Amino acid sequence: MANKLTAPLLNMPESKTLWLVRHAQPLLAPGLCYGATDVPADPHATRQAALALAPELPPHTTVISSTLQRCELLAHSLQGLRPDLACKTDVRLTEMNFGHWEGQRWDAIPRTAYDAWTADFSHHRFGGQESVAEFMQRVASAWRELALSPRPVLWVTHAGVIRAATLLSQGVHEVTQASQWPAAAPVFGGWCTLPLDQPLDHLISQPLR
Repeated sequence: MANKLTAPLLNMPESKTLWLVRHAQPLLAPGLCYGATDVPADPHATRQAALALAPELPPHTTVISSTLQRCELLAHSLQGLRPDLACKTDVRLTEMNFGHWEGQRWDAIPRTAYDAWTADFSHHRFGGQESVAEFMQRVASAWRELALSPRPVLWVTHAGVIRAATLLSQGVHEVTQASQWPAAAPVFGGWCTLPLDQPLDHLISQPLR
């Protein structure tokens, strides 16, 4: 299907797969920085995303949603279509917090702010709130708990979390250069899967330099 990011990954065994779906189109002007800001998503687009994903999910999948409303709306829509899905929220699956740049246009943020971030991509707090290293650590904390789940798991989350999870699935827990941050992510309302065949203790691997 067109809204899947990587079709081959969908053939992984259900018990060894993490499903990740990105919230639907948010209701705000394009070009705004809104990482941790709790903006709503388009209800119709959310419903369409749920209708597309619901028949694909394995029975009794555990749905874990970001606490932001644009993700919770999609999780609730999925559960309405699939009553067998168990839903809960996890604040660790929220998007990166961009601090005082939240709500600003990306193209209005000073060049010096971007330069400071790229000079120390892992540890600089862009916007003064959260660094990439801190963001990766909280996503990794949620990732490690996947080993405890007896059921398939779906994260209803954000592009940044999906990118972080992609790195974790490759054994990378720290990115030291902006160019190494994944560019690919599902479109709004789209999804992908990641294999969980590797032991989760591989997260202690060396950072990507």
